[in-house]
Amino acid sequence: MTGVSLNQAPPTKERVMADEKDAQAQIEEHRTRIDEIDCQLVKLLNARATESLAIRGLKPQVHWGLYDPEREEQIFTNLAACNEGPLYGDNLREIYEAILHVMKELRS
Repeated sequence: MTGVSLNQAPPTKERVMADEKDAQAQIEEHRTRIDEIDCQLVKLLNARATESLAIRGLKPQVHWGLYDPEREEQIFTNLAACNEGPLYGDNLREIYEAILHVMKELRS
C-alpha cells in the first residue's frame, strides 16, 4: 500500500503546496551547486588546454607526432581507475573523446 495509511487523513492542500515549495527550493540549491561545479570544470578544462598546448609545442623537438593513440588509451585507463561513479566508464570515455577532440583542434 502506498500513500495514505488507513488511520491517516490525506495531506491538506497547504501541506502539498509546502512540500512542492520545499522541493523547488532544493532543486534551486542543487542547480546553484551545479553552476559552481560547471565554473570549476571550465577552469580545469582551460588548465588542461594550456598543458595540451605546451605539450604540442614540445613534441616537434623530440620528433613525436601530434597524435598518440597509446597516450589516449592511457588517459582512458587512468579515468577508469579514478572513476567512483555514478558515471559509467563508457560515459567518461565518451565525454573524454569529445574533450580530446576539442584539444586537438585548439589553435595555439
